[in-house]
Amino acid sequence: MLTAFARAFKTPDLRKKLLFTLGIIVVYRVGTHIPIPGVDYKSVQQCVDEASGNQGLFGLVNMFSGGALLQITVFALGIMPYITASIILQLLTVVIPRLEALKKEGQAGTAKITQYTRYLTVALAILQGTGLVATARSGTLFSGCTVASSIVPDRAIFTTITMVICMTAGTAIVMWLGELITDRGIGNGMSILMFISIAATFPSGLWAIKKQGTLADGWIEFGTVVLVGLVMVGLVVFVEQAQRRIPVQYAKRMIGRRAYGGTSTYIPLKVNQAGVIPVIFASSLLYIPALIVQFSNSTAGWATWIKSNLANTAATPHIVLYFLLIVFFAFFYVAISFNPEEVADNMKKYGGFIPGIRAGRPTAEYLSYVLNRITWPGSLYLGLIALVPTMALVGFGANQNFPFGGTSILIIVGVGLETVKQIESQLQQRNYEGFLR
Repeated sequence: MLTAFARAFKTPDLRKKLLFTLGIIVVYRVGTHIPIPGVDYKSVQQCVDEASGNQGLFGLVNMFSGGALLQITVFALGIMPYITASIILQLLTVVIPRLEALKKEGQAGTAKITQYTRYLTVALAILQGTGLVATARSGTLFSGCTVASSIVPDRAIFTTITMVICMTAGTAIVMWLGELITDRGIGNGMSILMFISIAATFPSGLWAIKKQGTLADGWIEFGTVVLVGLVMVGLVVFVEQAQRRIPVQYAKRMIGRRAYGGTSTYIPLKVNQAGVIPVIFASSLLYIPALIVQFSNSTAGWATWIKSNLANTAATPHIVLYFLLIVFFAFFYVAISFNPEEVADNMKKYGGFIPGIRAGRPTAEYLSYVLNRITWPGSLYLGLIALVPTMALVGFGANQNFPFGGTSILIIVGVGLETVKQIESQLQQRNYEGFLR
């Protein structure tokens, strides 16, 4: 593997792409440490130290921003607005015929949908930036901090607008940096930035676990977490690579004196067809009632119940509802992203069939049957992986930013595998052996 990396850097054009990607990553990480105007940086640092990983409702967004959210920096919102906008556009493509027609137009339609995604990203950045500034001004961003109310000392309208504009511009720059990596670097740009954001939180999360540990000055807990993390990475790699291959045979066609077709291929149906989307959906949906209670400051019975059961990640109702929502959204996303009838029609159109299954409606029913069967283990796997941080919190008191588990491990492994495949394919194009001999 190290030899393959050395060969990659010896190839001029591949070396240029890798160095360009590393340069963009450095710019992105620098931006996550530049505070926006109007923020008392010393107060923010004091609150971050006192919070010690207890990030509450903003844990998910803080993870996607590489820890920049709680620092209230230029890149505080990170890539979360872009992820949300992309998911919304994917769902609207199924509902709105105009977007569905654009998707079928090829490259021109995809460019138009990408443009809509950019506009929606900026709109969501304005909305989320306004919410973050309002939360920071009210002092609820760090609920246990003694100087939380002095994070934004200037309450003027102009200062608030300036802060929102800076964070929105930061989101637009992050989106631009991701597109630069996609065009001139290695891998998918937004995925690479997501990978870097999550990986940046690992050292602090592991060190916090070591500091909280009591056995051998915390080193036993530290080693146990690292060992569990390695086992989980292996499990996630195994499941993410697992797929059910449905054989497809294409009939021979005689055109003149030549025979065309007659080839055999397969349809790869992944066990985890939905990826990490169900986890993001379930987390976002569970945060809505908790956010309502947080901003309303109500002391009614319903507000108390939400705080103790839904806002508390260690509560049994939160765990059960979180797991059920992940399973539901896994089936929901697979249903809207893979259309068995469309696949069956395309196969019939080009003379393809599944051996032993008639073309047309029987093929669509068979594909739907297989997809439902493999989605069950995939959804249960997603739910169990997502609950690992909660189990760590309940089991041995690890903080809520437990590194190995949930959304973080799924994204880290998925993006890592995809990037390695792209580098390996570039090496194989130049007659190199790649990473694995």
